[in-house]
Amino acid sequence: MSASAPLQPESVWDYPRPPAVREDTRRARVECGGLLVADTRRAVRVLETSHPPVFYLPPEDVRLDLLRPASGATWCEWKGKARYWDLVVGDDVRERAAWSYPQPAPAYSLLTDCFAFYASRVDRCTVDDEEVRAQDGDFYGGWITEEVRGPFKGAPGTLTW
Repeated sequence: MSASAPLQPESVWDYPRPPAVREDTRRARVECGGLLVADTRRAVRVLETSHPPVFYLPPEDVRLDLLRPASGATWCEWKGKARYWDLVVGDDVRERAAWSYPQPAPAYSLLTDCFAFYASRVDRCTVDDEEVRAQDGDFYGGWITEEVRGPFKGAPGTLTW
């Protein structure tokens, strides 16, 4: 299912658990160190209760030459095992700036090898030219735009929401 910007702001409290996966044809971009790291109209949004959407960008639309595998992995009860990537632009290394699911659970197969970027670890992320705000905290990586409203999980004291 393709989507464009919602007419009314979406409440993240209306998003489901387990998370929903939606194809999105709006232009999603990631910039860092003066370079365009990713640029796509083929993003996949993951919508999960209490979280701003996470945008996953297909590898064909990402500068893979700027990514190197990072140490460690995490486990999502819905999507499976995530691996992390450092973003390297010259001497500027943004540790664990991106993550991906090489072998996600079947319900999340659209995410296979796509990359999500932490807006807080790059210089700029946009959706249809709107600059996104980073989700608070250092774990979830959602992109906050005018299309969504919270409150959002991630800030101190929200872990048990």
